[in-house]
Amino acid sequence: MTTNGGYQPVFCTIVPPHVLDRLARHEDPALSGPARRSLEHDAYQRTKRRLTTVIGAPAATRRAGAAADQPHRTIYDAGHTQDLPGTKVREEGSDPGPDATVNRAYAGLGATFELYLTAYGRHSIDDAGLPLDATVHFGEGYDNAFWNGEQMVFGDGDGEIFLDFTIPVDVIGHELTHGVTQHTANLTYFGQPGALNESLSDVFGSLIKQYTLGQTAAEADWLIGAGLLAPRVNGTALRSMKAPGTAYDDDVLGKDPQPAKMEDYVRTGRDNGGVHINSGIPNHAFYLAATALGGHSWEKAGQIWYDVLTGGELKEDALFADFATLTVKAARERYGAGGELQAVQKAWEQVGVRTL
Repeated sequence: MTTNGGYQPVFCTIVPPHVLDRLARHEDPALSGPARRSLEHDAYQRTKRRLTTVIGAPAATRRAGAAADQPHRTIYDAGHTQDLPGTKVREEGSDPGPDATVNRAYAGLGATFELYLTAYGRHSIDDAGLPLDATVHFGEGYDNAFWNGEQMVFGDGDGEIFLDFTIPVDVIGHELTHGVTQHTANLTYFGQPGALNESLSDVFGSLIKQYTLGQTAAEADWLIGAGLLAPRVNGTALRSMKAPGTAYDDDVLGKDPQPAKMEDYVRTGRDNGGVHINSGIPNHAFYLAATALGGHSWEKAGQIWYDVLTGGELKEDALFADFATLTVKAARERYGAGGELQAVQKAWEQVGVRTL
């Protein structure tokens, strides 16, 4: 159960719908075809996720013999079908095989588990040793990765715009963090609460990458999905926390629409009220706080954000100002009235979000 009672019927993908919508309208069938199929897949999975909340689903529990302080990973291969979970191809403790996609998925699940356990004492996604399942090779040229409330799913990409979705470890961490949010604050997936939901996944996805690479805040690239875009694309990633709005500027994809400040907040009915777009604002606030504090971002800035996510005071319909206010409170409670508090306050001030 979540701290706010029940599970939010959220279907979360790493590539925003507005990006696939644009690709689906392209005159080149090599680009439009995979995008259209991906949108169809996503629509089906989104409907299935909603139905699950109506008819119910069996609760996932820690498997017999699996310690809560160790990951329990199972990787499946969908064989380019939409059937989940697919054929089991690797399980916890088994050696790497010849399929690099399988191995990357396995490693990414482990990296996510390790960051949450080591940095925050959290035992898997639900803090109760939840098994981590993932399916690779989903669909034909599927241009996305998602958390469906129960497991991870990765597409291979179309090879023209997107490459294999297991390549960036932060994509894996991003999607699994939707599961953490599902089991804690359960933020509504629309408007500002939805943008906070997406931002938290970007934050911890980036921290998982930084932790894996042993990077400090100054060394990190603060990009989400670096390595995912194909060589023909004029861009570096899906999003930039350091400089929202600069991740890509491409004839096919268009220009990265993310704002960095509240004065540029995008009001739209698409993408659940712009959840993937306006997440740039809290993303940038975290980047500013983390780089001001320096060192390893998961240790102080990440701890403050984690305290808010899991502390029980963050409401399902929280706005940016509500979240920002709680980060100020968490910084003061954990670190006192020193540099940590000042860094958090200044970060929100710089992006134009008021704290109470």
